[in-house]
Amino acid sequence: MSGVNWVGLAASLGLVLFVAELLRRGILRERFAALWVLVSTLLVGVAAFPGLLRWAADALGFELPANLLFFASLLFLLLVAVQLSFEVSKLEMRTRRLAEDLALLRAEVQDRPPARTEHPPAAD
Repeated sequence: MSGVNWVGLAASLGLVLFVAELLRRGILRERFAALWVLVSTLLVGVAAFPGLLRWAADALGFELPANLLFFASLLFLLLVAVQLSFEVSKLEMRTRRLAEDLALLRAEVQDRPPARTEHPPAAD
C-alpha cells in the first residue's frame, strides 16, 4: 500500500469514528447516520483494497477509477441535497402549522371575557 492509501484509510476510519461519536452524543439522528456509516464503510474498503475501485471502474465501463469515484461522490451529494430539502420542507410545514395554532390560541384567549376574581373582605 502506498502513502496515499494509508492517508485515505486513516481519513475514512476517522470518518467512521466521527459518525459514531456524533451518534453517541445524540447530535446525529439514526436516519442520517445510516447513510454516513455506509459511505464511510465503503471508503474504508476502497482505501484498504484499492483494487476494488479499479475492478468496479472496469466493470462499470469507466476509463479511470477516479471518474467512478467522482461520479459516485456526485450521486451521493445529490442524494444528500434531496434528503435535506425534504427535511426542510417538512419542518417548514410544521412551523407554519404551529404558527397558525398559536395565532388561533391567542385569538381565543383575547376574545374571552376577563375572569372575575372575588376578593374576600378585608379584616379590620
